[in-house]
Amino acid sequence: MDFDLNDEQRLLQDSVGKLIAAEYATARGKPHAAAPEGWSRKLWAQFADIGLLGLPFAEADGGSGGGPVETMIVMEAFGRGLVLEPYFATVVQCGALLRHAASAAQRAALVPRIADGSLLLAFAWMERQSRDDPADVATTARRDGGAFILSGEKSLVLHGDVADKIIVTARLAGGRRERAGIGAFLVDAAAPGVQRHGYPTQDGLRAAEIGLTEVRVAAADVLGEPGAALPVVERVIDEAIAALCAESIGLMSAMHEITVDYLKTRRQFGRPIGEFQALQHRAVDMFIALEQARSMSLFATMMAGGADATARRRAIAAAKVQIDRSGRKIGEEAVQLHGGIGMTMEYKVGHYFKRMTMNARRFGDADQHLAALAQLGGLFD
Repeated sequence: MDFDLNDEQRLLQDSVGKLIAAEYATARGKPHAAAPEGWSRKLWAQFADIGLLGLPFAEADGGSGGGPVETMIVMEAFGRGLVLEPYFATVVQCGALLRHAASAAQRAALVPRIADGSLLLAFAWMERQSRDDPADVATTARRDGGAFILSGEKSLVLHGDVADKIIVTARLAGGRRERAGIGAFLVDAAAPGVQRHGYPTQDGLRAAEIGLTEVRVAAADVLGEPGAALPVVERVIDEAIAALCAESIGLMSAMHEITVDYLKTRRQFGRPIGEFQALQHRAVDMFIALEQARSMSLFATMMAGGADATARRRAIAAAKVQIDRSGRKIGEEAVQLHGGIGMTMEYKVGHYFKRMTMNARRFGDADQHLAALAQLGGLFD
């Protein structure tokens, strides 16, 4: 595998890094967080102007033709900046659903609007009882002539409170945990019967509880074959985890750099505390954990686009395990080495650790993925 970036990818890395550094110079992008929606529409328009919102879509659909590596570059920069905008929900998650399941007509209608920043999407797949299992779907979809009627509830829908359209998984047939019979439906957020309750999450983002009461969805708004959506949903989740791994690398890199800088400047007993060997060892342990995580994030990125579901699942599960463990190690050390200031709301290390902790729980924690990897027979045959 070639892990070197090409010229275009390095240019993307440089431009996105500079934009995020300029816009998120404060600890949590406070001006953006103070906006009514919890993020900046102005910055979203800038993302559109430089092509970030159309990045993973094919040029024929109105995108830029980027792939998992380009997504990795953007998400790592977003992690460093603790970005609040709904890029992950709209472009990464829902963008992958459209690329893998939508018809040419659906992509033609939706992708250009995503790319120009005029359309926000959210992915509603999790339910209160599902425990990160995309096959555990109690929301129902029944046929009504040429349309479908959806009823049920979805939880923790990232940026679901501001989405213009919501991609909802619902069961057409089978028991609650059966793999067959699950469909993916594009629902207008303003449609009769849709209820949304938005709230802030611990890491500064926003999510929503979505209620569906006899919501009518036209046949033209079904993604892919009705009742056969689960393999696509699982592939989308794998790609989303790879993107979260990249964001987590940005979070961990920032925590490590901030901590090392603090050790160089904080003085105790007449000298910088970074001169104490015990603290140097702990900083080195943070760096080792970061590099281990970076290697696995690169591996997940390279495998995310693979068609072999088993090989992809193995790589993603292994990466999630290492990323989550390294993130906890680096976050705990960063907070402890900063002393009391590391726990304050005014200092940014704690906010990085919050986002890292939330990433570690999304789509299942390290223990769940380790168990899944064991069931698959390990990373390699």
